[in-house]
Amino acid sequence: MVPIEKARKITKKKGLPPGTLVYVGSEKNSAIKVQILDYNEKTLTDKELKRIEDIISHKNKKTVTWVNIDGVHDLKLIERFGKHFDIHPLIQEDIVNTNQRPKFEEFEGYIYIVLRMITFKDAAKNLDLEQVSILLGNNFVTSFQERPGDVFEPIRQRIISGKGKIRKFQSDYLAYSLIDAIVDNYYMVLEKIGEYIEVLEEELLTNPTHETLNKIHRLKGDLIYLRKSVWPLRDVISSLQRSESKLIQESTQIFLRDVYDHTIQIIDSIETFRDMVTGMIDIYLSSVSNKMNEVMKVLTIFASIFIPLTFLVGVYGMNFHFMPELDWKWSYPILWIIMLGSAGTMVYFFRKRGWL
Repeated sequence: MVPIEKARKITKKKGLPPGTLVYVGSEKNSAIKVQILDYNEKTLTDKELKRIEDIISHKNKKTVTWVNIDGVHDLKLIERFGKHFDIHPLIQEDIVNTNQRPKFEEFEGYIYIVLRMITFKDAAKNLDLEQVSILLGNNFVTSFQERPGDVFEPIRQRIISGKGKIRKFQSDYLAYSLIDAIVDNYYMVLEKIGEYIEVLEEELLTNPTHETLNKIHRLKGDLIYLRKSVWPLRDVISSLQRSESKLIQESTQIFLRDVYDHTIQIIDSIETFRDMVTGMIDIYLSSVSNKMNEVMKVLTIFASIFIPLTFLVGVYGMNFHFMPELDWKWSYPILWIIMLGSAGTMVYFFRKRGWL
């Protein structure tokens, strides 16, 4: 389901020719941040660029160049980038349309990948989804994010410190590392969702309220979004594995298989959580129904006890002149004994049957 604000912006593209850049996403007024990491096994350049044109000097270098762009709302900047690096207009259109599903497209000279970077907000107890576009070319990788802040910091630290094998490999390994960081973060999201489910289950069993049901429905909606974001990723990784592009070296294929396995595990976990949340809704409805039954049982017992008493009071409340019991000295206490005895007998009977 597309959020209403995004759906309204998608309609702006109606009637426009293919490749027309129309930003679809939250409104942004901040400047786009462009960071570049250029490296090989021995050298490293880490700097923030003020102009997109400054990337051109790194275009044909033999070192690996990672350009990270935070913010895709500046259409002119994206258009200039696409012009300098010969990026197809349809790909530029997909970059600024942040409502894309995960996908893989192969062009001559580069590969385009779309993923969803997902975080779990502890305060609001909901998911935050952000589109990440990755362009893999010969000796360069460009990542486009909607806003600053990501899960790539460990990769930056490995590149800067020179630890691990990342600086010994080519750009395809860097692209794999970015994908792997996004997929690994899904495990953290699932862990927090699992903890939240445990809290909801405890609340459901102790004191379920209408707000509990609202929380369950919100969580169910988040799991649907999570599934829509992760399920197509399986096909993306599979396409990368099957690709015959020279940009993906054989040494990287084994790492892609590992990411594919992780994706399958994550999908299985999401399906398990969806079943658990569906079961929680059934438990809530059963709990509410049981509460109602308990209330109805108590009310029925009280009504059953007072039915014979009402009958006795009704009989002796009739204004007939010839009622001999009215002239007896002990009529009133005897009537109370009969009523209390009847009520006591019924309570004893209910307890014996296990109704109380």
